[in-house]
Amino acid sequence: MKEIFKAYDIRGIYPEEINEKLVEATGRAFVTYMKAKTVAVASDKRSSSPSLLAALKKGITEAGADVIELGLLSTPMLYFAASRLAIDGAIMVTASHNPGEYNGLKLCKKNAVPIGLASGLAEIRDIALANNFINGEKFGVISEHDIKPEYDKYISSFAKLGGKKFHLATDTAHAMGVLELPIYNMLPGVTLCGRLYDTLQLPGVCPHEANPLKTDTLVELQHIVHKTKADMGIAYDGDADRIGFVDDKGRIVPMDLVTALLAESLAQEFPKKIALFDLRSSRAVKEVIEEHGWEAHESKVGHANIKKQMIEEGAILAGEVSGHYYFALSNYIAEMGTLPAILLLNLMSRTGKKLSELVDNVKRYSHSGEINMEIADAKDIITRIRATHADGAISDLDGVKVVYPSWWFSLRASNTEPLLRLNLEADTLEMMEEKREELLRAIGGKPE
Repeated sequence: MKEIFKAYDIRGIYPEEINEKLVEATGRAFVTYMKAKTVAVASDKRSSSPSLLAALKKGITEAGADVIELGLLSTPMLYFAASRLAIDGAIMVTASHNPGEYNGLKLCKKNAVPIGLASGLAEIRDIALANNFINGEKFGVISEHDIKPEYDKYISSFAKLGGKKFHLATDTAHAMGVLELPIYNMLPGVTLCGRLYDTLQLPGVCPHEANPLKTDTLVELQHIVHKTKADMGIAYDGDADRIGFVDDKGRIVPMDLVTALLAESLAQEFPKKIALFDLRSSRAVKEVIEEHGWEAHESKVGHANIKKQMIEEGAILAGEVSGHYYFALSNYIAEMGTLPAILLLNLMSRTGKKLSELVDNVKRYSHSGEINMEIADAKDIITRIRATHADGAISDLDGVKVVYPSWWFSLRASNTEPLLRLNLEADTLEMMEEKREELLRAIGGKPE
């Protein structure tokens, strides 16, 4: 069971790897480790979620803490609740974009402070697996709360559309992004002209995975953008903490470039701030952030790492190649679901430019996208590739990144899957393809 405790969350196949017994024990361990008095809980819509949520509540209350049940939520809604309610922590029952046979838990402290292996999850794991938890003097009580109206009002308050009208297409893949859609109806001048898979269903009902990082999942959205002449296409992942975009020409917007556009959108209202970009991002991201008067700092991959760095450096924005966008615009740091879409609309409204024009302005180099390979000896390969590229500028921030004057590459082991991940970028498409093939031959792996 130990292996399902990942770097940033708990995730496994139900019921072989994650089940009611383990989740109940984790709830008790959470209260024990956190000395929690009140915990908020919510879930996504998986067939195993109701029974796992019941087990979680049982574990928390039997350890003596009260539970505030929030019902079906997107993960950003849970993070928002963690910043608004009088609680000590919050737990989301979800396996994000994973197929229906998976489930898991995402844990955080008050104000959505993340709990990962390096920040409490290892201790919670050890307590749970050893059954070394406290028994409450009396059982906690369970109450219910609907956080969605307050969340919708908060996120929609960022809209500054200046009376402009926009037609949007969405793909929520029958997953928790469905709960984010009411926000668009609160925005004057915004019309949802195409809504794909916009009802909550069990995973597996949608023809494609709820994962906008995989470009093949966006094909239908591209078609609906063309058909309806939408200004933007928007896709959510399974628990709606990641978001992807299609521009008005039906082109997929690289997720790292969205980080640059979000900084541009925020720069007028928040001058001279700090934004983080993950080390796999295009060089253009740093350039654009700095062109708008902000500082741009490179970060490791993973929400626990990024949120920690945001706190330490006072950053108000961070973005990942995976489509996670983090904000420190209130009293908490977290992904805010639909906010990236609103900020892009704000930028389009202020500049009078289409999304395609904004993207073309920041797309300056040829990026490979992330290439994943199933390789058992990932650390040995990283060490070998590092040695054979010692003539470049080397960073060991996360795996190895080597920078040359006209190209760079990053090679790192996944924190959540048995994969080696390669990203590279060059000044020209020809150079990118040449260096990509050279590295793939040197690594000896086949892309997924």
